[in-house]
Amino acid sequence: MPDLDTGHIFLTTLAPIKNYTANDKSPTSFEQNARIALASLPTAIQSPASQKDGKNSPFSKNKRNHLARMFVLNDVVYNGRIGENAIAATISDDDPIDPQKVDSLKSPFLVFCADIDAITKDGDPLPTTLSPEAQKEVRAAYARELWQTMETELRAIYSNCVGFENVDTADKFAAYLDKCHVETTMPFHDYYLELPKFHNLAVKPLIAAVAIPAIVAVVSLVMRIFGVLTVPMLGWSTLWTTIIALTLTLLLAFLAVRHAIKNGEKPLSPGKYDDLPSVLKALYMQQKFTDFFIDHQGVSPDKLHADFGAFLKENRPADRAGPTQEPGVIRSL
Repeated sequence: MPDLDTGHIFLTTLAPIKNYTANDKSPTSFEQNARIALASLPTAIQSPASQKDGKNSPFSKNKRNHLARMFVLNDVVYNGRIGENAIAATISDDDPIDPQKVDSLKSPFLVFCADIDAITKDGDPLPTTLSPEAQKEVRAAYARELWQTMETELRAIYSNCVGFENVDTADKFAAYLDKCHVETTMPFHDYYLELPKFHNLAVKPLIAAVAIPAIVAVVSLVMRIFGVLTVPMLGWSTLWTTIIALTLTLLLAFLAVRHAIKNGEKPLSPGKYDDLPSVLKALYMQQKFTDFFIDHQGVSPDKLHADFGAFLKENRPADRAGPTQEPGVIRSL
């Protein structure tokens, strides 16, 4: 299913950036203003330089973000001429010197990609599947949360985009992002500790369902060619048997392909610890237990037992709410 997999929404939006005109008073274009606004956003605290700076990404204020990325798409990449068979090109008199049509965007676009928990309220369990309407509500709830946590930054960026002039509330921002939404079919992450049960196709039954009427159609056609007008013992016309079997073959082939596509669109179920609070808690416990392990090398069994009990009481491994690692940082203090 587009946009949804493993209990997460893989959001992609493209907002067209305004074209600069002679009437605009700003000395810089809207595209450049958007780039400046993006460049001014602090990055996550995940490097020595950013740790010294101490300023975290505004996306870290949202507890549903696994990944968020914004960039300006100036134009599409030209991949060169569309290849074709040299003999076919000669026959069709297609001169390789003649330029082919090159796709180009009418304006630059602000691209926003986010991998988020597919929930409408913090703390809800990750869903296995969602209707298109439910997915739309998840995206809207996420957009409203973004507006409430980083309105200032969003205004600075999206004010350079077409149609953003009247956006001044969380609901209007959610509606705006929905207009910019494009379907995503490629997941961005995978936290599985164990591989899920994939939606495997029943290949042999599908092949048999298509092959049997196809064989009947071929056999009855061959019989008709050699002058056998009726199917032995059944008395059916070989001509009508061929037509009906061939029609059934085409119908079953169409249904088999459609079933395979639908099967491939089914989202995988979420992993046991795939939500962001669980991921952050796991990172926190990994670091704390590593420190505990190092600090307790060679201690007596009694002290190890007592200290480990204190460790569990202090860090509460089963409590995702805390203590835990904060979003956007490379390690807990």
